[in-house]
This record gives sequence, structure tokens and C-alpha cells, in this order.
Amino acid sequence: MQVRHLTLTGRVQGVGYRQWCAFEAGRRGLAGWVRNRASGAVEAVIAGPADEVAAMVEACRSGPAGARVDDILVHEASQTALAAGGRDRFTVLPTA
Repeated sequence: MQVRHLTLTGRVQGVGYRQWCAFEAGRRGLAGWVRNRASGAVEAVIAGPADEVAAMVEACRSGPAGARVDDILVHEASQTALAAGGRDRFTVLPTA
């Protein structure tokens, strides 16, 4: 299992980015979570098979219609990063 921590900036709040992310992750069978940050960024942890995680990270570079991703920071993470959300499914968390 591969785990990635993402921080996305740009026009990523108020455009349905979290719901889109949860739908896409669920469709790909990935676990993890997504939430808005008070800074205006979106933060996500994505876990699953390496090829599906890579495809999800690539999809996050564009996001849903109406989004504009200016920057995406991707870091390796451990399975402990899943503790805030779902280990077996993908969850939308409240803003932090």
C-alpha cells in the first residue's frame, strides 16, 4: 500500500473539490481523507495500490470543473496519516 499526503492551493475551495476528491477516490477503491484548511488550501491523504494512488494524484492536479490548482505538494506518508479519517474508505473531514 502506498500513502501520499497532498496539499493543494489555488481556487480549490467553494468549487466542490472535497466531494469530487471523495468520489474519485471511492471510484478507484482508495482509502484516506480530504479536508479544507483555514488557509484556503485543500489537504488530502490518499492510500491504496501505487498505480491508483499515482493516477489519483495526477487527477488532483486539475480537480473538478471550476477548480484551479496552482500548486500541489505531494509527500510520502505512513499509514498513521490515515488515523484522522478512514483506513478502509475515503472520508470528507471538517475544515481544520
